[in-house]
Amino acid sequence: MLYELLLNYVEVFSFLNVFKYITFRTGLAFFTSLLIALLMGGPIIRYFANKKIFNPIREDGPSDHIIKKIGTPTMGGIIILIGIIFSVILWADLKNIYILFCLYIVSSFGLLGAYDDFQKIKRSSSLGISSKVKIYLQIFLAVLGLVILSYFIEYEEFKNLYFPFFKNLFVNLSWFFIPFAVFVIVGSSNAVNLTDGLDGLATVPVILVAGCFAFISYVTGNIVFSEYLQILYIEGTGEISIFCGAIIGACLGFLWFNAPPAKIFMGDTGSLSLGGSLGAVGIVTKHEIVLAITGGLFVLEALSVMVQVISFKLTGKRIFKMAPIHHHFEKKGWPESTVVIRFWIISIILAMIGLATLKLR
Repeated sequence: MLYELLLNYVEVFSFLNVFKYITFRTGLAFFTSLLIALLMGGPIIRYFANKKIFNPIREDGPSDHIIKKIGTPTMGGIIILIGIIFSVILWADLKNIYILFCLYIVSSFGLLGAYDDFQKIKRSSSLGISSKVKIYLQIFLAVLGLVILSYFIEYEEFKNLYFPFFKNLFVNLSWFFIPFAVFVIVGSSNAVNLTDGLDGLATVPVILVAGCFAFISYVTGNIVFSEYLQILYIEGTGEISIFCGAIIGACLGFLWFNAPPAKIFMGDTGSLSLGGSLGAVGIVTKHEIVLAITGGLFVLEALSVMVQVISFKLTGKRIFKMAPIHHHFEKKGWPESTVVIRFWIISIILAMIGLATLKLR
């Protein structure tokens, strides 16, 4: 919005040419969303506390959670959403279909998460809308967005699945592309949601993955860099760097209040929207497998739940003391801060491996 307005005066004020640079607008998006999150955090926390919008604690969770976390406001994802959406609208090219797609995913999944949080608060229970209903709604939202996106995408490579570490290895998914893309978005959304169980645990890995894809989207949308790195060039995807910059800024601002001991939790409002957004970015840049590598911590958390459920149904025994896996280590006696920081370290390592795939081909 502001970006397009400023471009109208480039011929009059030549210094406005700086707004044509994606890197400059990415920085602006980062600082805008960061400032919004920092300014809004305190008032929203006080308002939610007064309205008793508290986080329902799992009764089967670690016992100290009931003491430490009860009475902590939730739905803090609103802070993140406002920061992302407002800064992207200001600094991104709103005629870019990839930006519109990412805005749709972050908004629609955020609204779904907010409704789920509202149901939890209303019922004073850690259970919101049923898991099946939530999954069905996520699938519907993802399919709707992908069908519209596919209508506007003209290049055939969009339906390819590219493998890292190889120069020209890919598979054309053809009609299976939509189901696969839905799996990526919905899977990413729920994986981040499962990870969001300790103070700051999900926020930093989201920042790391968004940082990786800010770079990936920039080089993918730059014909010179994409040829040098021997990756697919996709015109227009450079704008996604601005979206990723907004995610990083909003999450950093939120982390100021979410750092242990958390003053507010993001809730499903934040985790579902952030996870869905990362999935959308992975699809748009055609780096879905790299997303699974950089976001490996989220994959690990989701797999731990799947393994736990399958094991219990087949054998009646649980592999972990509690799932997701971060609770397993809490049950083993690890302090919460130890679990969080060690999981952050794992995320940093995975992010570096993910970035390395761009060069090792």
